[in-house]
Amino acid sequence: MDQKELHKKASRKPRSDALRNRDRVLEAARAVFSAGGSEASLEAVAKTAGVGIGTLYRHFPTRETLFDAVYRHEVQQLAALAERLRTEAKPIEALRQWMYSLVKFVATKKGMSAALALAVAKESDLYSYSSDLLMRSAGGLLERAVAAGEIRNDISPEDLIRALVGMCYTHDQPGWQKSVLRLVDVFIDGLRKRRAKR
Repeated sequence: MDQKELHKKASRKPRSDALRNRDRVLEAARAVFSAGGSEASLEAVAKTAGVGIGTLYRHFPTRETLFDAVYRHEVQQLAALAERLRTEAKPIEALRQWMYSLVKFVATKKGMSAALALAVAKESDLYSYSSDLLMRSAGGLLERAVAAGEIRNDISPEDLIRALVGMCYTHDQPGWQKSVLRLVDVFIDGLRKRRAKR
């Protein structure tokens, strides 16, 4: 095969079944990593996705590339959700639903925290990309809720995300997500504007 043919082959779009397999692997990895523990292996990801381990490695040659892809995919989904919620839900409920989804994202991140420690170092591209996207998403939802007069105006996107991540990382027992979702409701109630007493 000459150079021209090799270039043509490399520039072809992936087949639709290959894209479907990749998406299945990402979704399976999210579920497996969220569960964490000793079951969070690449073999478990392949099995959950219904593909062979060879297919997984074709898309993601190393554990780190899979973690990176899952992380980016989750952040992109959170950004897309924020955009959708801005038109589909009332401001305070949009914020609540997005925070619920952020808890699920942190659960996935916790499940692969050791491997992500290097990939998401503060100076990394992945950290910058994800942090910027999450802050913009949270900021848009907060601004909308403040403009609607539903919440106080003295909380920043950084405050919101720091508080939520803190809630997630101080809980590590089985079923911790349920406790954190209850705390999200308490947190949202604390952000609500109180009517002045007469």
